[in-house]
Amino acid sequence: MKQPLVTIVVLLFTISTKAQFSDSLQIRVGTNVTTASQDYQPLWLGANKFGTITDRKTDASTFIRLMNKHEWNEDFYINYGASLYNNNHFKDVLLEEAYLKAGWRMLEFRAGRYEEVIGEMDRTLSSGSLGVSGNAVPIPKLSIAIGQYLDIPFTKGLLQFKGQFSHGWMGRDQYIKDAYLHEKNFYMRIGKNRLKVWGGVQHYAVWGGNRPDLPTIKSSFKDYLNVVIVKQGDDGTVNSDSILPNRPGDHRGVVEGGIDWEDEQMLVRLYNQTPFETGQGIDIRNIDRLIGVMYVNKNEGSILKRLTAEFMHTKQMNDFYPLNVRESYYNNGIYLTGWEYQSRIVGTPLFINRTRGSKYFENVTPFDWNDHKDDISGKGWNIINNRIVGFHLAGAYAFGDNISAQTKISFTKNYGTYNNQLLSPTMTQWYTLQEVTYQTPVEGLSVNASAAFDFGEITDNAGFMLGVQWLIRAGR
Repeated sequence: MKQPLVTIVVLLFTISTKAQFSDSLQIRVGTNVTTASQDYQPLWLGANKFGTITDRKTDASTFIRLMNKHEWNEDFYINYGASLYNNNHFKDVLLEEAYLKAGWRMLEFRAGRYEEVIGEMDRTLSSGSLGVSGNAVPIPKLSIAIGQYLDIPFTKGLLQFKGQFSHGWMGRDQYIKDAYLHEKNFYMRIGKNRLKVWGGVQHYAVWGGNRPDLPTIKSSFKDYLNVVIVKQGDDGTVNSDSILPNRPGDHRGVVEGGIDWEDEQMLVRLYNQTPFETGQGIDIRNIDRLIGVMYVNKNEGSILKRLTAEFMHTKQMNDFYPLNVRESYYNNGIYLTGWEYQSRIVGTPLFINRTRGSKYFENVTPFDWNDHKDDISGKGWNIINNRIVGFHLAGAYAFGDNISAQTKISFTKNYGTYNNQLLSPTMTQWYTLQEVTYQTPVEGLSVNASAAFDFGEITDNAGFMLGVQWLIRAGR
């Protein structure tokens, strides 16, 4: 996918150069300096930031962000942007975003790498969606989407829907390299006044790809259709007649639903996400879930802006099925990398993968996905902690027009995985964050400071971040 991304970047800067006098052009530059008491950062200093903060004891993440929009009458528009980061002691350059979005009314086509969080929880204060949380670097993909709720004809606005359909590339930092991502979601909402009830489903599948010891992986259009409709079929990844037919690819998803109450002063949302790895997870007996309540204060001048509380339970792991057919969230026996992209979990960062776990435990090391000589199959999961019970509380508030702040407090009781005794019998952990942003008298210039403290049986760590950013051109 490197070549398409380079092409997109060249196209973006060509368009932006020709449209440099456009009022919609925005350019933002800045840097964030981090330091910690351990050789890695506390969780909330780096999590859910699209992989832009490195897990180093000290570092600086410097960036430039460009975005622009062109509109033709009220129906057609083009959005494009790019974000370039330099970090890891000035050694790495990360093209975090490079995208082009073209829309007609509510329908939008998207191409490239762009920031996205999938789920209806509070996207600024939540601990993270169980689907796509914004914890990892964006996965490059092509999408067609209706991103905002659209009225269903002949229902007078009472019924609405939205959704998207995507094809992505997982890259080579995987056990099975050059695998594809299939992604889709669909939501419906009932109500057009203050009370609205909504629900939907998210589906993700990593499929295809190649590996020397698995030369028979299939990726034809027929195999792709089997992935899309979750149909059983032999994709060449298994050779035992006892487990055929197999569903091709590594599948997982989220069933989500909730209730909104909204008026001129506030929005209150109750939401629930239930994860599944196979169809057996879509069961009334499945009590694993992320459940939360979000409060948004619309009154200008108020101190409290948002408040979110969440409870997470993923300990069950379908224990109503025999052990040999139970799920292990974000793990897979063929696509051993699991729900991870460039060493970061794509979903909730409260789970722990081997890369993060190597910071906590001396006997844990990350798998080398390029080592074909030492087969890691059967040597344990890449996600080493996915059975947790915990809560998360977060708030956003402001003091006047120039000072804003966020507070996050999370507690987890961690049980590892159902076949891994690493955290046996259990380990408790707290993650906290306090962030303050000050808008200086200089137009577009702001500074931010953050302090994070992790403490418990897994790790004790203190970290600090100091950042500055300047909106050089604000657009309109």
